[in-house]
Amino acid sequence: MNKGQQGGDEFQVAPSAAKVRVFLVDDHPVVRQGIAMLIDQEIDMCVCGEADNADDALAMINQLKPDLAIVDLSLKDSSGLELIRDLQIRDPRVVVLVLSMHDEAFYAERVMRAGARGYMTKDEGTEKVIEGIRLLLDGQVYVSDRVAAKMIGKLIGGRASTWTKVGGLTERELEVFELIGSGLGTREIAGKLHVSVKTIESHREHIKEKLGLATATELLKNAVQWMQFERKC
Repeated sequence: MNKGQQGGDEFQVAPSAAKVRVFLVDDHPVVRQGIAMLIDQEIDMCVCGEADNADDALAMINQLKPDLAIVDLSLKDSSGLELIRDLQIRDPRVVVLVLSMHDEAFYAERVMRAGARGYMTKDEGTEKVIEGIRLLLDGQVYVSDRVAAKMIGKLIGGRASTWTKVGGLTERELEVFELIGSGLGTREIAGKLHVSVKTIESHREHIKEKLGLATATELLKNAVQWMQFERKC
């Protein structure tokens, strides 16, 4: 109750502090629903909106002005990394926490460079999401224990070093490389990314050059191996 009567005079109870507004970007409705239920249980947080692709997310974030966005890297017909970069340009005030199933040691660095302030995996446990949100809003950077361990492992060598050259690809080249590894042909990739076949062919040549690959067969083999490696991490 916000208003009441006392001795014939009307009085108004002071409103509680504004809740932290969180926006969810994930192409799986069940995932969004689970995170929303978790956040809405907190007395000082609420989910103000949801989207399953980058274009809708940008438009709604511009309208709703959330304090923080939780973003997955794999979105419907779009890239989470591109969304993070666009948000940094359009509204750098929005804090970004990435929640993903992608290889942590490899992608954590990329999302931080793109402008995100935190990175965690979807299997870290729901309580970690709230912990991550609070740390980011407190001005800190958050990575999961697994991410931290893998980033340290990358510095001293090990499995991640096998794919050091992949780290030299641009974001678009990496996207094309992963689509190749997922079994898509040049025309299919061009249609998915809304670019010309010639553009994809150019990306393929740049990828081969950067990875030291001579043929399209070697490119396909390495792309498939990369996707298998990523799924195991």
